[in-house]
Amino acid sequence: MLIDGTVYLDYQAATPVDPRVIEVMTASMATDFANPSSDDHSLGWRARRSVEQARATIADVWGALAEEITFTSGATEANNIAVLGGALAAPSERRRLLVSAIEHKAVLEAAYAAERHGCAVEIIPVGADGIVDLAALRRSLDDTVAVVSVMAVNNETGIVQPVRQVADLAAQFGAFFHCDATQAPLAGEIDLFAWGVDAASFSSHKLYGPKGVGALYLSPDRPWTPRSLTFGGGQEGGVRPGTLPTPLCGGFAAAVDIMRREGEAERARVASLRDDFVAALQALDARFKLTAADAPRHPGNAHMTLCGVDAADLLVRLQPAVAASLGSACTSGVIGSSHVLSAMGLSDEEAGSCLRFCLGRFSDASQVAQAVEAIQAALKGAGNPTKASAA
Repeated sequence: MLIDGTVYLDYQAATPVDPRVIEVMTASMATDFANPSSDDHSLGWRARRSVEQARATIADVWGALAEEITFTSGATEANNIAVLGGALAAPSERRRLLVSAIEHKAVLEAAYAAERHGCAVEIIPVGADGIVDLAALRRSLDDTVAVVSVMAVNNETGIVQPVRQVADLAAQFGAFFHCDATQAPLAGEIDLFAWGVDAASFSSHKLYGPKGVGALYLSPDRPWTPRSLTFGGGQEGGVRPGTLPTPLCGGFAAAVDIMRREGEAERARVASLRDDFVAALQALDARFKLTAADAPRHPGNAHMTLCGVDAADLLVRLQPAVAASLGSACTSGVIGSSHVLSAMGLSDEEAGSCLRFCLGRFSDASQVAQAVEAIQAALKGAGNPTKASAA
């Protein structure tokens, strides 16, 4: 995607809203403006029907029932409800939380917030491939564990996690298992029932829908229901009260439905384009290394190390030609190395040479070529000549 001449390669931070989704939301804004909680008139009923239709669509695509989907403002809120709310609702003898070392800050900080309520947080390590250490998780599990939280797809490296295996381990000990599935919709098919999770979090803006809306899935077989962290009019079963944004819910559902119809072909196309991009960078400069190259990953993700180059400086030199990132958008500006890369065993110097590129629905071959050309120019400007220029 080109915006004012910039090649957009930051799809894991946020996706552009699909024009078809915009059409759905525009129509909804014109007709579904009534409060969906207004039970006394037909326009309120109309708005409520739109919300429930959106809920049913999302549930159907992801292998759930409509009543198992709670709308939220996004995955951050859903993570907080599941992790902190899950810990607060646990039986008194369950005071331990197990979270993987590569979780998003929204999960880690929610877990640490539980410490103020007498809980203890334990970090489950990952290997050099970025995959959670199942043996370490198994050793840490017992009947004092309240919550286990392991993401489906990492937001920096794009590495896919063994969700079903984690779910099976947590279930053996009666723990509440939450999965941050924010990055999962673009990475593969989702079947929440088959995953066996007790809770899962999603954000619309990671799958070509609008910002400001997401969902929390709660399985009917969960050991307990998370405690609500906010209070109000009792909407969403009291789990997440507040007036629902009808157009956003509809846009979210439209984006999910597009993925149902087009996702398989899109993922294959994007993965092929990503592979071409990686190959072009490696031909440009042999120092480009794909992080955990053999691990299963998000089809658009190209998290790479450029040995000996300051990634932050290179990213500045790429402006405004290419929009990429050093890592998670939610930790931009935070001093220090990525906790994800540190957990995988990268040194501070190695982590400082990492860039995350991510391609998506609106990427194409011409944009890849333009981005590679811009990276080549930026490397020359940084005093790091490519093989071609040095020859």
